[in-house]
Amino acid sequence: MSDDDLGRPPTPFRYHVELTPAQLKIAHTALHSLLEDFDDEDSGVRAVIEEVLGKLPDESAMRAVRLDAALDDELRRRDPRDPGPGGRGPPDGEGAPPPAAA
Repeated sequence: MSDDDLGRPPTPFRYHVELTPAQLKIAHTALHSLLEDFDDEDSGVRAVIEEVLGKLPDESAMRAVRLDAALDDELRRRDPRDPGPGGRGPPDGEGAPPPAAA
C-alpha cells in the first residue's frame, strides 16, 4: 500500500531495514501488541501500524519462526569479538577474557 492509496502525499524517504528472523518476529509481535493499545480515536496511528504490518510476512510465516531456534542460530554465527547491536557484546560473557587471577 502506498502513501497515495491513503490520500496522503508521498513521503520523500524510504527505509530499508534488514532484520534477522528473530528480530522480525519480535517486531511483528510488538506491532500487534501496540495495535491493541490504540482505540478507534487513534485511527491515524492504527492505520500506520497496520500499513507496517501489511509489509511484513503473514501470521502463518511468523508462527513458523521459532524464536529460540532463531536466536540460537544468530548467536552461533556471531563473532564473539563482535559487540553486536548496541555494543553489548555476546550474552553471558561468551568470548570475554577469563577473569584475572587474584
